[in-house]
Amino acid sequence: MQTELLASHGVMEGGGAYNRHAKVPAEGGKLALPFLEQAIRNITLDGGDRPVVVADYGSSQGKNSLAPMNTAMRALRARLGPDRPIFVFHIDQPANDFNTLFEVLHRDRDRYAAEDPNVFPSAIGRSFYERVLPPDHVDLGWSSYAAMWLSRIPTQITGHFRMDCGTDAEVAVCRRQAAQDWESFLSLRAKELRPGGRLVIVLAGLDDDGASGLQDLMDHANAVLADMVSEGTIRADERRQMVLGTYPRRKCELLAPFDRDGQFQGLTVECCELSPLADPSWADYEHDRDAEALATKRARLFRAIFAPSLSCALGDAVTSHRFAERLEDGLKQRLLNQRTPVHTFVQTMVLAKVIPCLS
Repeated sequence: MQTELLASHGVMEGGGAYNRHAKVPAEGGKLALPFLEQAIRNITLDGGDRPVVVADYGSSQGKNSLAPMNTAMRALRARLGPDRPIFVFHIDQPANDFNTLFEVLHRDRDRYAAEDPNVFPSAIGRSFYERVLPPDHVDLGWSSYAAMWLSRIPTQITGHFRMDCGTDAEVAVCRRQAAQDWESFLSLRAKELRPGGRLVIVLAGLDDDGASGLQDLMDHANAVLADMVSEGTIRADERRQMVLGTYPRRKCELLAPFDRDGQFQGLTVECCELSPLADPSWADYEHDRDAEALATKRARLFRAIFAPSLSCALGDAVTSHRFAERLEDGLKQRLLNQRTPVHTFVQTMVLAKVIPCLS
C-alpha cells in the first residue's frame, strides 16, 4: 500500500478562511445545541469551588465554537451561579491557526467570555489522539465535525481522494483505521472525563444507504484534480498521494464499541441521533437567485475544509496556495450549473462517564 509515502492530513485553511466559509459545520453544530443543554443538566457537579472544566476537542479557528460555548456557559451558570470559575480549553493540532482563534476569543462580538469575568478560555496545541488533559479532569466535552478526521492516512485510494471510493481492499484498510481511531478517541476522552461528566460529539452523518450528501461535490473536485494533472499544474504522483483523512461513520460503527455490554471504557451512550441538515447556501440562493454566489460558497467551503489536506502531497507553501486557488476556481466553474440543494446529515452523540459504585 506504500503507506510510508503518504502525507498526513492538514488543518483547516488559515487566515480565518475556515471561520468565514465553513457554514455547514456551523449549522450542524447548532442542531446539536439542545442535546448540549440536556447533557449539562445531567452532569454531576459537586458543591465545591474547584473550577469547572470544559474541553472543546477540535476547535479549529474558534468561530464555530462560539454558539456551543455560549450555550454551555448559560446552562452551567444556571447550575453554578455567577462566581464559580469555568475553564474552557480549545484543543487542536499544533499547526492550527491559533492566532485567529485568539482573535475570535478576544474580539468577536459573540465571544462567550465577554460578560463573565469568571470564564477563562485557553488553548492547547495537540492532537486529540493524544492525552490533552489530566485524568478525571473534564466536566463537559464538546467535539464538532472533528472526530471524523483520522489520526493517519493508511493507504492510497485508487482513482479518487475519498476513502470510500477505493478498491475493496483499500476501503477495508480505511475502515480498520477508522475503527481503531474511534476507540482511541473514546478511550482518551473517557480517561479525561470526570465521573458523571458528559461528552457531546457532533459528526457529519451518513444515511441508511451510506450517503453523506456531499458525493457530487467530492466527485466534481476529483474531476478538477484530474484536469490539473492533465494541464501540468500538479504531477500525477502528487495526485496519487492526495487522500482525505476523513471517515464519516454509520450509526452502527459509532455504537460498535458499546455493543458488548453497553459500556466502553466507563462511557455509556445517552443519545445517538441522526438529523437532516438544511443547506445554508441553498437558502441564500432561493432568496437572491445568484448562481455564481452559490457556486462560490460551495467551492470556498471545499477549499477551506479540504484543500489543505490535499495540498500536503505538494512541495511547498507557495505551490500549495496556487493549488488551492486553481482548485477553487475549477470547482466553481463546474458548480455553476449545479443548482440543487445539498442534503447532508448530522450525527449527534451524548456520552456519560459512569460514576463508580462505592462498596
